[in-house]
Amino acid sequence: MAGILYLCATPIGNLEDITFRVINTLKQVDLIAAEDTRHTIKLLNHFEIKTPMTSYHEFNKIEKADYLVKKMLEGTNIALVTDAGTPGISDPGEELVKRAYEANITVTSLPGAVACITALTLSGLSTRRFCFEAFLPTDKKEKCRILNELNNETRTIILYEAPHRLKKTLRELLEALGNRKITICKELTKKYEKAFLTSIEEAIQHYELNEPKGEHVLVIEGKTHEEIIEEEQEKWRELTIQGHMNLYLEQGMDKKEAMKVVAKERGMKKREIYQYLLEEDKK
Repeated sequence: MAGILYLCATPIGNLEDITFRVINTLKQVDLIAAEDTRHTIKLLNHFEIKTPMTSYHEFNKIEKADYLVKKMLEGTNIALVTDAGTPGISDPGEELVKRAYEANITVTSLPGAVACITALTLSGLSTRRFCFEAFLPTDKKEKCRILNELNNETRTIILYEAPHRLKKTLRELLEALGNRKITICKELTKKYEKAFLTSIEEAIQHYELNEPKGEHVLVIEGKTHEEIIEEEQEKWRELTIQGHMNLYLEQGMDKKEAMKVVAKERGMKKREIYQYLLEEDKK
């Protein structure tokens, strides 16, 4: 029989944030695949876990996935751990999970700590609907595309950021999203944990005076539907009503339907559009 792949969530800071199930699983599996064995050995030593380890990280995830899948097909049970948190979230774990499914290997996830959810619950912002973007891409064009998409995001937005890029990212967020509410979390679950609700502008001012240290989680309020509607209406108001109508008439839309669409987009009543066009025809 093939082995099983166990996705084991490990602490994001405080070593007590690990489940009994994860500890027992790490003791019972045949092999632990760790993002950084030097980091994970500290966790294993703390809980007196003697299971052998092998490295599995971003730079060997393709060839090492082949090796690990082969081992599991031979009957080896493997636990996958990341440096901190839940495997597969913003780390190479997703590649191994995909390959395991392709090989019909059973995959199970042992829940536990994850920084994005911890930060969200601490944020003081809406938790009902949210989107997780992890780290913004380094490629300028791709980053610009994602920031443009986030501009109209109505859900709460969660990002990760490294300290040396934080100030630049905050400035880019201000330019792309405007001055939104933001909760900045750092040192989550650790002794000097800090989470403060502020605005993007105030956060920039804060970090101009205080050099960022440690990994950060940024939780940003989404745009309201009312703000989106107002921005859309403002965009259309830059056109004359006749110019707005012509956009749809040139696409083959009949006049009655075009009047209905224009009225909706401009936040006006249909009869107001009709009256305007009548007066224009008289000129």
